[in-house]
Amino acid sequence: MLPFIRSDLAKLTAYTPHPGGTSGEPVQSDMAIDRLDTNESPFDLPNELKEKLVWTYQQVIENNRYPDGGHAALKSAIAQYVNESAASLVAQASCLSITPANISIGNGSDELIRSLLIATCLRAEGSILVAVPTFSMYGILAETLGIPVVKVDRHETNFEIDLEAAQKAIEETQNPPIRVVFVVHPNSPTANALTPKELDWLRSLPEQILIVIDEAYFEFSNTTLVGELQQRPNLVLLRTLSKAFRLAAHRVGYSIAHPELIAALEKVRLPYNLPSFSQTAALIALTHRQLLLASIPQILADRDELINNLTQNPALKVWSSSSNFIYLRLIATDNNLNEVKLSNLVQQVKAKGTLVRHISGGLRITVGSSEENKRTLQRLQVALNN
Repeated sequence: MLPFIRSDLAKLTAYTPHPGGTSGEPVQSDMAIDRLDTNESPFDLPNELKEKLVWTYQQVIENNRYPDGGHAALKSAIAQYVNESAASLVAQASCLSITPANISIGNGSDELIRSLLIATCLRAEGSILVAVPTFSMYGILAETLGIPVVKVDRHETNFEIDLEAAQKAIEETQNPPIRVVFVVHPNSPTANALTPKELDWLRSLPEQILIVIDEAYFEFSNTTLVGELQQRPNLVLLRTLSKAFRLAAHRVGYSIAHPELIAALEKVRLPYNLPSFSQTAALIALTHRQLLLASIPQILADRDELINNLTQNPALKVWSSSSNFIYLRLIATDNNLNEVKLSNLVQQVKAKGTLVRHISGGLRITVGSSEENKRTLQRLQVALNN
């Protein structure tokens, strides 16, 4: 390794996006690819919204000018959406008032996670706690910054956090102490929402520990802690427009938190971090949210049908889901053999044109369109029979 590069980076592996149809086993060239491996929406933006984007690009955006570095218009639109979407879900919605001062916008949620780590744990001031399996970027980003990652397990039957182990880790971890706890609600890859017991434990944590609730799949789960933000300055919610809003290509994430925490995030984020085109796409999507979010009931119905059909196979253990993806494992006693079988299964369905994610001893399958789901069931069944 070059002598000026940090020695600890030699132990780390760069994050590699799931290869999809670009590497590994070949995919038939005459076959449409069903990309059910990254939890995206199966639906692109409607043509009328694409036309609005094209018009804005041609008539409004000045390519020789930097984007709005303060995200003023987008923050206002997000605050309005957060308040509106909470109205039917949160008991405290009548007194909920999220403003632009509660919002920080990132180039995807990944940038916000990194900013949170920089603002809390650098210079050996803190470690982070994660319950595995979960979203890998919490640990990956922490390690690239030299921040220790404390991992506890989840129960195998329902993937709830081992709260006894988590509490013990918080009490015993020193030099540096745990400063941030990251959880996804619902969790990825296992699709289970936080239980009342888990939420009570998170609420019991001392105020010097930041609680990060990643609500990337909020629009599918209809579960949120936004009503608790004003009473809990040590709580931050992460959300994204990549999933239900169909803007994965534009990388727009946002955090909702106490203004003092938002001010800290604004200090450490990069200037002009979100291109003008992405900001425009986000504003158009939020303005037309009823049109875009109208696909959710169909996705949820297709998810339940997919789970019901897969559950009929005696070789599979399929868990319930609170999101737009499902998680399953092979029923067997030999974990090593299961991993080989799963790898084989993934390659077989990939060769037929369906991409799924092999992760944490199981398969995570995004709910696609009705046609994609039918093909997935057929291809999985053939692969299992083989």
